[in-house]
Amino acid sequence: MKKLFSNLTFWVLTSITLGILLGHFRPDIALQPILDGPVKTRFMGQELTIGATISELLSGLFISAVKLFINPIIFLTITLGIVSMGDLKKVGKVGAKALLYFEVVTTVALIIGIVVANVIRPGDGVMTEQLKGGDISKYTKGATEFSWLKFFLDNVTLQVLVFAIVLGIILSRYSGREQVVALMTRISKYIFWGLHKVMLLAPIGAFGGMAFTIGKYGLGTLLPLAKLMGTVYTTMAVFIFGGLGLIMRSYNISLWGFLKYIREELLIVLGTSSSEAALPSLMEKLERMGCAKSVVGLVVPAGYSFNLDGTTIYLSMATIFLAQVFNVHLDMNQLLTIIGILMVTSKGAAGVTGSGFVVLASTLTAIKVIPVEGLALLLGVDRFMSEARSITNFIGNGVATVWLANNEKAFDRQKMAYAFGNVTESEDIKKDNLDPLPE
Repeated sequence: MKKLFSNLTFWVLTSITLGILLGHFRPDIALQPILDGPVKTRFMGQELTIGATISELLSGLFISAVKLFINPIIFLTITLGIVSMGDLKKVGKVGAKALLYFEVVTTVALIIGIVVANVIRPGDGVMTEQLKGGDISKYTKGATEFSWLKFFLDNVTLQVLVFAIVLGIILSRYSGREQVVALMTRISKYIFWGLHKVMLLAPIGAFGGMAFTIGKYGLGTLLPLAKLMGTVYTTMAVFIFGGLGLIMRSYNISLWGFLKYIREELLIVLGTSSSEAALPSLMEKLERMGCAKSVVGLVVPAGYSFNLDGTTIYLSMATIFLAQVFNVHLDMNQLLTIIGILMVTSKGAAGVTGSGFVVLASTLTAIKVIPVEGLALLLGVDRFMSEARSITNFIGNGVATVWLANNEKAFDRQKMAYAFGNVTESEDIKKDNLDPLPE
């Protein structure tokens, strides 16, 4: 019993349950305003948001605190990884393989979404009278403003990735790099030490995130679009256990064992609806389970921008869903056009304010046969489906890293066996790392 109460996974799961109960039975408390409006600021390249309600404040503070660690961890991991790799040709090879993998897998996810939506047809019977109460102007405006330059300038993580790669290449050729590497290694230890402390607040963040979602939208909003939600969740489950499961099986690795290993991070993503909240922790766990630091450093940050399997599935299904709602028949040429557009625009979903909605709006605008106003139908349930998107994106990036590490023979199977067999012990190691660092 004592071990259970000291387990972070237990507390995150408990907090999610309590958040659902509070949001459902006492939404007045969950949505109690404490500020005049949301507060947004930027720090260390990350946009930090503090919500106006109690529940948003709890969730926002936790996510904002974790965001502060993302760019420093990505920078240090990539730079140190490239220096330790030594061979710059290998760096380019891993990067090229990663981008090819991302394009192939996200295209498969896109096709799966379109096929399933056409088979189940979740949009049939949905009444357009439900189009009300949603301001979609900011999404349509964002769709017209999208460009790859804007995508790069808005995506600080991508900028850090590029800078770290350049610095890593420079350091790998610098004769006095040992002292610089030693300093960066020590800084990295302190940053991860700080991250571990912040992660102890995960139950509070998960509680706030769930309380806000249920309190604002209510479980009743799910009923009109329950078929769409069920279809999206089922499709993503099939993709994870079918598609990603096969990828893991190609190297004789258990997907279920991997999911069990990262269960704590999955619950945090579920509670906060943000894959960012567990991104640094995922990178650390991938290294601990045997993936080379250099591969983790290149694949995870790049995947955060370009390997959005869950977002791709959602965008394809939402597009077909709205076509069915408005009785728009899409011929094969139009379906191929949708696939082509989403293959490009879905890559910008992580770097654009409004995320999937902006990309979806840009797709509908480009096709010109499905009314963009249909987005208002999805506003109420988008938050509930964002959890499925975030979890699928999160798992997809983990699987991509494991696959590429194996493909590059940069994977330690003994470490994996130990990590999978001692999940609770690895959580205890995390707690042990909270002790004061030696001077």
